[in-house]
Amino acid sequence: MRIPHNEPLGSDTSGQPAGNDPERRCILTGDHGSRDDLLRLAISPDGLVLPDALARAPGRGAWIGVSRPALEEAIAKGKLKGALARAFKGASLEIPADLPAKIEAALIRALTDRLGLEYKSGRLLVGSDRIAENARMGKVAWLAHAADASEDGSRKLDQAWRVGMEQEGTGMTGTTLPLDRAALSVALGRDNVVHLALTDHAAAERIGAPLRRLLRFLGRAELTGEYNRLPAADRKVGPQSTTE
Repeated sequence: MRIPHNEPLGSDTSGQPAGNDPERRCILTGDHGSRDDLLRLAISPDGLVLPDALARAPGRGAWIGVSRPALEEAIAKGKLKGALARAFKGASLEIPADLPAKIEAALIRALTDRLGLEYKSGRLLVGSDRIAENARMGKVAWLAHAADASEDGSRKLDQAWRVGMEQEGTGMTGTTLPLDRAALSVALGRDNVVHLALTDHAAAERIGAPLRRLLRFLGRAELTGEYNRLPAADRKVGPQSTTE
């Protein structure tokens, strides 16, 4: 498998099978991962290092797969500058002082934009009653809760989801997003968005890529919920979902 240290522009492959795309190498740790798990950094025309959350910026790029605290430490110790100098072969570059904040903001924007697109397409469900009904029927491929959702409300929907997915007793739960209801409401353009669900597995994969990048950067061990860690043979997808 080809593992480039950096690479020319390529189209974003979020949601595509990992085997169809070469692995990337984190310039700070040397660890390998798919482009859906690592974050691409690019250089602007004036040499400023900026996050490329969708991996679409022109030119060469370098990839990182570390948390924000680890990145801040690497910046403070000069390790990021050295790694970027090697990745970009000595090109003139400048690391902005607020690069970690810029990365977090870009990753949040990538996730909320994706949520908005899925909502506009009709694949994203909101509202506890509607989600619970679809969950019990086995039609929910992905379930998530706002950071400030009540434990009771989340627990009831998690239980309905386990019943519909025939995963009772597994402890399978939806993902607690790093966004509160205010942020989700703005992203979807409606009031009081607390719980979210997708009935389409392909849509869940599209959400999974920006969510994994954000959660990794925030230092959260969990990724996109227990469902996406189930073996494919154990996944039950309802008749209104797709598995492509």
